[in-house]
Amino acid sequence: MSQNITPAAQILISVIPITGIVMGSVVIFFSLLWRHRQIMKQIETGTFQRRSFSIKLFSLIAGALLTGIGAALSILFLLADGLSYALLGGLIPLSAGTAFLCVYRKLASSCRNDSSEN
Repeated sequence: MSQNITPAAQILISVIPITGIVMGSVVIFFSLLWRHRQIMKQIETGTFQRRSFSIKLFSLIAGALLTGIGAALSILFLLADGLSYALLGGLIPLSAGTAFLCVYRKLASSCRNDSSEN
C-alpha cells in the first residue's frame, strides 16, 4: 500500500524545518549582537567585569551529559537496528563525553598534584 503525497504537502514538509533553522539562527544572531553591544557599553562606562570560566566544571558537566545521552542512544540504536550506521548517532556523543571526562580527570589530577607540591 503506497501513500501518494501531493507536491504541495512535500513542499510544506521540506520548508518547515528550513524555516525553523533560519528563525533560530536569526534569534541567536541578534542575541549575540545585543550581548556584544551590552559589553561594549559596559567597557565604555567602566562597569564591565569579566566572568570566570571553569574549564574543569564545563568538562565534567558536558562529559556527564554527553556520556549519558550517548550511552542511551547507543543502546536504543543497537536494539532497534543492530550494527548499522545509525549506531554512530549514539557512539559519537558517547566518545565525545568520554573524552570530556578524561579531560576533567586530567585537570583534577593536575590540580591535586599542584596543591600537594605547595
